[in-house]
Amino acid sequence: MELANYLGILLILLPITILRVIGLWKLFEKAGRPGWEAVIPGYCIYIMIKLSGRPAWWMIWYFIPVMNIIMIIGVRIDFVKCYGKFTFLQHAGAVLLSFIVFPLWGFDKNIRYLGASATDEFKKKYPYKKSTSREWADAIIFAVVAATLIRSFLLEAYTIPTGSMEKSLLIGDFLFVSKVNYGPRIPMTPVAFPFAHHTMPLIGTKAYWDGIELDYHRLPGLEKIERRDVVVFNYPMDADAPLSRPVDKRENYIKRCIAIGGDTLRIINANVYVNGKLSEKPEFSQKYYAVKSDGTDFNPQTLLDMNIEAQRASEDQYYFNMTHAQAEEIKGWANVKEVKPMIKGPNEPEADIYPKDPAFHWNLDNFGPIIVPKKGWTVKLDSTNIAIYKRAIEVYEHNKVEQNGHQLIINGKPANTYTFKMDYFWMMGDNRDNSLDSRFWGFVPEDHIVGKALFVWMSWDTNGSFLGKIRWNRLFMGIH
Repeated sequence: MELANYLGILLILLPITILRVIGLWKLFEKAGRPGWEAVIPGYCIYIMIKLSGRPAWWMIWYFIPVMNIIMIIGVRIDFVKCYGKFTFLQHAGAVLLSFIVFPLWGFDKNIRYLGASATDEFKKKYPYKKSTSREWADAIIFAVVAATLIRSFLLEAYTIPTGSMEKSLLIGDFLFVSKVNYGPRIPMTPVAFPFAHHTMPLIGTKAYWDGIELDYHRLPGLEKIERRDVVVFNYPMDADAPLSRPVDKRENYIKRCIAIGGDTLRIINANVYVNGKLSEKPEFSQKYYAVKSDGTDFNPQTLLDMNIEAQRASEDQYYFNMTHAQAEEIKGWANVKEVKPMIKGPNEPEADIYPKDPAFHWNLDNFGPIIVPKKGWTVKLDSTNIAIYKRAIEVYEHNKVEQNGHQLIINGKPANTYTFKMDYFWMMGDNRDNSLDSRFWGFVPEDHIVGKALFVWMSWDTNGSFLGKIRWNRLFMGIH
């Protein structure tokens, strides 16, 4: 965001904050507290807790993201009850318009501090019992709000729909993804139907309203994304769709982070090198192998038990998609003559491989070198690399990029360098030959990051029978 935008926000928030503090100052004085206590951020919340008669340990919630929002709302409502404010509109004013109602009540000579017991006295004087329907409505609303906050800021459940991460993650795995590890992303499309991602169930319409779209912001997290992390993110290529969804409403993908911002990545004969060093392959990463037999067939049940995808090419030639350990095991089978990884040579370019430019003769197994952009990194642009970085500059960072011969024009001005505003990541599936990943669509920007995959809590095998449908050995399995 530009400096002018920050200044504009500051000019709006500053008077609002001053008015709220002035109101709290006067309300604290009515309760016999020094008014200056309202000036200190955080401490004023502690004083409101004390005046409301709540336990001091409630301050713990103040330091926990998301929970602090819920706590502050509750404390404000309890606080104004101590001054005789019991109606719904008064509570809504304290939560949403405190910068207006606090000064009004603070300077009103007829309003005084009644003490923490004011709520009990009010209930005795005006006894009220909620109807059954009202109690159910309150419970449902609370559950929806709480679940939405947890889903948006803390933890969310996902299902693995495709085999791009086999055999690390299997189709039918149910996993929990943490929003806290990398920092919860503030919803960019805040007006949306609870529990639906982008499409309403049954009726198939949009589950959100894109009339309000917020800029990207993220709360502080517990850690940074590291190489080898299994990450959930919004599919970046969705930005090319004619009716593109907002970033946070695009399809969720799950891949392994192979390189982070500032890394140099290269793939040589299916081996990944990061900053010149061979990257360790995930334990269950898969690749296609050409398997030559002596002419006898393989036992289909054995291949099924090993979860090996097999294709027959000729009478004695097969293609097996399997891990390196499985390939070594199959080499020892009596009817196997040869097991060889299927690797495309450096002179076999694929048109659909990023950056989809004929000048780059890259494929799935031989790719790069390529530098992953990092926030604050200034890249020198020329005809040899503009195809690599144009998408990030134009689509993800919202610039207008044009080329006039050899001259590059960004936002109407000639340019030969560009400084990136976000960190980017290189994501790849463990099922290397069956994964739509960064080799096809390039970098994943930080504003697309959803969270970190933590553990599998349930795994369902559609090919199993009865209790065999549950993969018992994968329940509550950590993700590595």
